[in-house]
Amino acid sequence: MRPYRMRLCRNIAIVAALSAAAPAAPSAARNQSDYPNRPVTLIVPYAAGGVADVGMRLIGGKLSSRLSQQFVVENRPGAGGIVAARAGAAAAPDGYTLLMTGNNNAIAAALFKSLPYNILTEFASVSTAAFFDVLLVARAGSPLHSVRDVISAAKANPGKLNIGTINPGSTQNLAAELFVSTADIKAAIVPFRASPDMAGAVMRGDIDVAFEFYAAINGLLADQKLVALASGGRTRTAYLPDVPTVMESGIKDYEVTSWNGIAAPVSTPPDVITTLNQAMKDVVPDPDIQQRSNRMGMAMRSSTPEEMTARMKADIAKWGAVIEAAGIPKRD
Repeated sequence: MRPYRMRLCRNIAIVAALSAAAPAAPSAARNQSDYPNRPVTLIVPYAAGGVADVGMRLIGGKLSSRLSQQFVVENRPGAGGIVAARAGAAAAPDGYTLLMTGNNNAIAAALFKSLPYNILTEFASVSTAAFFDVLLVARAGSPLHSVRDVISAAKANPGKLNIGTINPGSTQNLAAELFVSTADIKAAIVPFRASPDMAGAVMRGDIDVAFEFYAAINGLLADQKLVALASGGRTRTAYLPDVPTVMESGIKDYEVTSWNGIAAPVSTPPDVITTLNQAMKDVVPDPDIQQRSNRMGMAMRSSTPEEMTARMKADIAKWGAVIEAAGIPKRD
């Protein structure tokens, strides 16, 4: 009888232990499946008030409504996005700290000798958000009315045409470098510290043409002080539908569209990424987002995580080749 009683006691102990442990599994499942159950921070690598910041705040507001938790934008400008990316990489991989990544990170990966993070291996893509086509502009009254006029002027006087951009290594600056190489022309690329300085030089006639984004010069375009000759995307923009693309104008290999999206630390649970991606698919087509973003020169489009990662990889390779061909020195 004693062995029987020993077995009985042991079985009772096992059942008791299993009964005590049983609630833990459903509880863990509930904790994982109710994401988000507290506010989410979205780190933006630009100062408040800029077009990228405003776009993320539009997205964040819609995500707050869709997922019933507040999405709070935290601005961390500085060092070409490095400050923000470092903070994002160091965050807990739980979906409660997200980072706005995009073309700036692709350029940084190609431009810097080393970075305190790896944009491809330390982040998990969620979805693209906004796309910005670069514009080629001239002053009102300029004899240059098209891309063909610009190319003809450059070939008639090699090295004499001046193309304005902002600082070296910016998307606008690399857009000019890519234009010169794909159009097979010789021109002087003149970088300025800021968009207003560059725009002023174009309007005075110090610079023949310039590359800039719509948000920085939309007032000057509306006042007809600057004229858009072409846009850099694959198709015409919704906000300037009468302006042809550079590709339409005969430079078939030219495309410059900056972009941004949302990423999370790399070990973030897959179901959290799925929840966020589905929420982006739900909110980005919202007419309010589409209309308000178009007025600022943004085209809002979501994507799969895989598509966003592929875009990042392609842009790192693309801008790396442009930087190398232009002889832009790598930064420490």
